[in-house]
Amino acid sequence: MSAPHVLVLTGDGDSHAERVGGLLTARGARVTVFDHRHYPAKAHVELTYPRGEPVRRLLRAETGTVDLGSLTALWWRRPLPPAAHPELTDPAVAEHAARESQALISDLWEHLPCRKVPAAESVFRRAGRKSSQLLLAAELGFAIPETLIATRAEALWDFHDRHDGRIVTKPFGAPWVENLRGGGTISRFCEPVSPRDVAYADALRFCPVIVQEYVPKRVELRVTVVGRRVFAAEIHSQAANRSRLDWRRYNTDVTPHRVHRLPGDVARRCLAMADRLGLLYGAFDLILTPAGEYVFLEVNPNGQWLWIEELTGLPISQAICDLLLEGS
Repeated sequence: MSAPHVLVLTGDGDSHAERVGGLLTARGARVTVFDHRHYPAKAHVELTYPRGEPVRRLLRAETGTVDLGSLTALWWRRPLPPAAHPELTDPAVAEHAARESQALISDLWEHLPCRKVPAAESVFRRAGRKSSQLLLAAELGFAIPETLIATRAEALWDFHDRHDGRIVTKPFGAPWVENLRGGGTISRFCEPVSPRDVAYADALRFCPVIVQEYVPKRVELRVTVVGRRVFAAEIHSQAANRSRLDWRRYNTDVTPHRVHRLPGDVARRCLAMADRLGLLYGAFDLILTPAGEYVFLEVNPNGQWLWIEELTGLPISQAICDLLLEGS
């Protein structure tokens, strides 16, 4: 019997992929890492559809040729989009070629006959939609913050008054804007709504935003689901002013992280939600309120975990290794 073969889609410097890749290799698996940016300038994909025979799928990269039909698992980590061939100097032609390359590569991974973690791309893209997540979470019995998603100033003003101004906003999709004029990048996480925001609420007409009631926190929780295993860590974000609203602004020196004993019913809801979303992996963000209520915020189908593992000792990387090997 041949050794398991795992294809990891990611870019350079991915410490999460390196950690799990080392574990896979130690257990006898073959690991191939592929960066989409190398396609089609430094790597080639060949698909052959013979009459009456199975499809043949080959990936020819600098490190060798891979028969994609022999893979036992595909791990969609964090690949960047394919880049146009550098010999294409016309910007419009280069953009078209990059789009075509992306279309082929996405379709290729979608239909490989092997386990896909966290899921097929079309599945986890759909699973990441925050408005749908809130609907499903409430259906499964999670408490959720009262939420408004709108592009009308009057709706924000009404919501603001109903909650006595104790509301926050967060982006609907990616929390950053890149390639601004001058080459800058703006990151925006969970932010309180200030009087200035209320005064400029008419700017909502340009782009939807998520507005939620402020939920008081005893601790914030990062709950990582890997297959049927649930790893819960509590983040003591209230220990520092910088992280009180959003733990992603944390300083680990002053923000304690500890293993959290998650109640069985909450763990089962996380597993049920991952199942309903079609995910084999998901990073859930929850709040534990001072009153002891667990409140769902969102689930990231491809969220990071390594800092949690290093600060708490939770064996998340090993669980991901196990999950990828189950595919064989």
